[in-house]
Amino acid sequence: MIAPPDPAFLDAHVTRGLEDESGRHCAKLVLGDHVPKPGDVVMQSNDYLALANDRRIAEAKAKALLHYGHGDAISRVFAHHRDDPHRRFEQRIAKLTQGEDAALVMSGYNANVGLIEAFAAPGSPVYLDIRAHASLWSGVSCGRAAAVPFRHNNADDLKRKIAQSGPGLVVIDSLYSTNGKIAPLADIISVAEDGGCVIVVDETHSFGTHGPDGAGLVVAEGLAEKVHFRTVGLSKAMAARGGVVIGSARNIEFYRYEALSMIFSTSVLGYEIAGFDKTLDIIAEEPERTKRLHSNHAYLRDGLAAEGFEVGESDSQIIALVTGANSATKAFRDALAKRGVFGSVFLPPATPKNKSLIRFTVNAGLYREDLDRTIAACAEARDELGLKPGASPCLAEAA
Repeated sequence: MIAPPDPAFLDAHVTRGLEDESGRHCAKLVLGDHVPKPGDVVMQSNDYLALANDRRIAEAKAKALLHYGHGDAISRVFAHHRDDPHRRFEQRIAKLTQGEDAALVMSGYNANVGLIEAFAAPGSPVYLDIRAHASLWSGVSCGRAAAVPFRHNNADDLKRKIAQSGPGLVVIDSLYSTNGKIAPLADIISVAEDGGCVIVVDETHSFGTHGPDGAGLVVAEGLAEKVHFRTVGLSKAMAARGGVVIGSARNIEFYRYEALSMIFSTSVLGYEIAGFDKTLDIIAEEPERTKRLHSNHAYLRDGLAAEGFEVGESDSQIIALVTGANSATKAFRDALAKRGVFGSVFLPPATPKNKSLIRFTVNAGLYREDLDRTIAACAEARDELGLKPGASPCLAEAA
């Protein structure tokens, strides 16, 4: 098949995002580049608890699929019966997270976009931590609200912004996906309360890995009764697809029938919910997975720090090495890949310009030898590329 030629404005727009005339993007491993092979250390997945290939979860889903079929792929607005797998799971999540109610949606992205869109009035301020997930910013655009960014994890800056613009939604992540930093929840919530704001916390990266039975950081810090909404993407510790919005029964009822991403998306299928339930069972029954995750993170973070890498922002399971420009990022990525170590490449718009990074997502399935290999590979790659000794890669370009 032959595609039509692109108009000049489209060609220019796409060209700006590609690395070279071959049409290759820096984030993509193409034929001829290194790809992971058995025995390599791969820290690209968000499968924090190493559950993605757990046979027990697969068997639970297979049993439900064979017994009930996959169910109707319809919008949840047409499903009003009370006793169905979706509703039971929503009630289970609400109980686990100490919320009144919950709504199950197709993805964490849908959960965030739909939440902001449904509850932020057009033109009203939405205060977002500058590193809040892209889906939260998209929700502001969809709801035609006014995005008011504040400095990362800075309650004082948030207080100043609220004083200037008045009550609105305060939107943060509890654990940030680009740097592994945990939010100062109590401080942010206190400022939001004083300013008469609605508090929204995205718990995608802390659900399953923090708090009792994986309930998240809000519960772990005893703040559930102070947070109006929490969202969860089920693609991280749960190793599945789907999303959840948690809030008061009244607000969740409103969300179900007002959020466009809820109305105009098909529901999660019934057999997938059987997998969710089994995954929650395993998280509760095997707390050693969470302990091993955090132990692995601390070991890798401290080992990289001992080699001079700047990893001080990382509080939990996500470690970012800022590599700077796209060219330096590609060179560092390829140098690691040659040594059998693979992280995820983050580029603009996921990062600011010239602050691209390699992200290592630690998981419970890694062994000490994997972590030692990663530490050694990072040090060797830095030296091979002629970066400043003892510095984060971002402080110098590849020679």
